[in-house]
Amino acid sequence: MNVEQAIRRAAATLRDAGVDTPEHDAKLLLAEAYNCTLSDVDKAMLLGNPLAALAEGDFADDVPIAASDEGTPERHFDAMVARRAAREPLQYIVGHAPFRYLDLQVGPGVFIPRPETELVVQEGLDWLAARRGRNEARFRVVDLCAGSGAIGLSIVTETADAEVWAVELSERTAAWTRRNAEAVLGTARTGSGMDRRYHPVLGDAADSSVLAELDGTVDLVVTNPPYVPESEIPEQPEVRDYDPELALYGGSPDGLLIPERIIDRAAALLRPGGLLVMEHDISQGAALVAYAQAHGFNRARTGRDWTARPRYLVARRDDYCA
Repeated sequence: MNVEQAIRRAAATLRDAGVDTPEHDAKLLLAEAYNCTLSDVDKAMLLGNPLAALAEGDFADDVPIAASDEGTPERHFDAMVARRAAREPLQYIVGHAPFRYLDLQVGPGVFIPRPETELVVQEGLDWLAARRGRNEARFRVVDLCAGSGAIGLSIVTETADAEVWAVELSERTAAWTRRNAEAVLGTARTGSGMDRRYHPVLGDAADSSVLAELDGTVDLVVTNPPYVPESEIPEQPEVRDYDPELALYGGSPDGLLIPERIIDRAAALLRPGGLLVMEHDISQGAALVAYAQAHGFNRARTGRDWTARPRYLVARRDDYCA
């Protein structure tokens, strides 16, 4: 069997199972099984190469293919396709997910980072960049509901003058936060000090006693809290059956309960002039802007995602810092 035939067969299986992007997922799974890149798979398809070419390392720079429980790379590929056809998330199957400049480890018990959250991070980074040089001290940043660590680790790796505290409630999820911190910061260049600027914290992000010592001193809070309305159970099996409920649902039929508590906590953490950036459901923009303005923030607006949908709250603590 050549590479194109393997992809076509796998894609047909995934399409029949209702997977939205069957060809793309099939290619990614084949690349994972043979320890090569997506472009390597595309090239092998174009040239009509057999699967053996991938197995021999022609497209993997002679990097040995890791052994798997399924034995050969072809069997490993078939096993992964079967898992994806059962609607297990692609990221759980391969064990990692891209986020901005990071490749984060993910699996059962952790929320898979989404592309829209990259915009939330960018909003915070842009705000920090506009204020760089005004303060001699490092920026203090808090990532509430840290999950995989995507938000906080992106900020600490993309800025040299920010110290980040990352709060996660679930012990199971916090293990993923620490795992990613060790992986990301362990490969940081010597002398960067990143490992001393990132602090995972186990605790309730809405609890006033968690990080109480930082109250009134934080420059930026960036967060992707649970916000899905409990009245709107996701239809996608990948989300409904695999994302942790604790990271998914907002604690009330409209999903606003937890986001509102996060707004309250952020208002206490932030210094005068500090900023909150918080992801939310597309149905919650107006309600959360109004809530923020009534609970410690005098400026609030809604940011939009890649498809122009209202996706995140941007709220200023007060007018102290223009």
